[in-house]
Amino acid sequence: MTTTGEQTGPQQGALPGMPEPLWGGSPSKLLAFLDCPRRYRMSYLDTPRPVARGQRAHTSLGSSVHNALRDWWDAPERTPEAGGRLVEKAWIDVGFRDAEQSRRWRARMRDAVTAYLATSGPVQRPVGIERTVSFVSDDLRIQGRIDRLDDRDGELVVVDYKTSRQVSTEDDARTSLPLALYAAAVWKMFRRPVRRVELHHVPSGTVAAHEHTGESLGRHVERARSIMRDARRADADFARHGAESTMFPPVTGPLCGWCDLRAHCPEGQAAAPEKPGWAALED
Repeated sequence: MTTTGEQTGPQQGALPGMPEPLWGGSPSKLLAFLDCPRRYRMSYLDTPRPVARGQRAHTSLGSSVHNALRDWWDAPERTPEAGGRLVEKAWIDVGFRDAEQSRRWRARMRDAVTAYLATSGPVQRPVGIERTVSFVSDDLRIQGRIDRLDDRDGELVVVDYKTSRQVSTEDDARTSLPLALYAAAVWKMFRRPVRRVELHHVPSGTVAAHEHTGESLGRHVERARSIMRDARRADADFARHGAESTMFPPVTGPLCGWCDLRAHCPEGQAAAPEKPGWAALED
């Protein structure tokens, strides 16, 4: 999923008597605060934003596949082979160890997309392709862009493409906060129940799905609201104290080796050595 409409930098203060403004953002913004408040601050509040490291190879791979699957719907011939050719056309050659690694993964993903479209791909044009969705619930506003929205015999289904080497599971689909929030947004926008969410793991051609209920979606929305309230308090403290605020501690561990902002975080640098840009694709 792609996020849109993010607001960064300090927000203007409210005038006396004004209602508290909505806190807006994407599921990625919520999870950034939950995972590491320090990274959240650097990504969404610091001005100017600290310079991030260059794009990694697995990000280039994922963007290439998403772009190919998006453009496939407007191809002159919607065949699996045409999807594979679009991967080669859309390939982003950034972050790889060398030209040989890039070439090898381009061929792998060309074959993977071809196989995916032949076995697990949609049979009719979706209702939405990379469609922006949003909803407001009290003081929470969520907005983002979903990979695909299907209409299957009158039932709307939220689809998210995955390209990591780890195969998605049904538990991943059940616990995914972004998928649940996007289902809730589609439900509100279309005024039709949306219960099924799916993770399509393109490299393996597998589909991990979960059937939500209105109650389970409501629990995810409340979880998002809880994270938002903590983030809002931290935002307000940042507005008063700036970088001296103590509400943005780093959460350190092995994942610090992958952080794109680790150059600005001494604690993260001490926690784990930096992973090279192509490390996620190493055999």
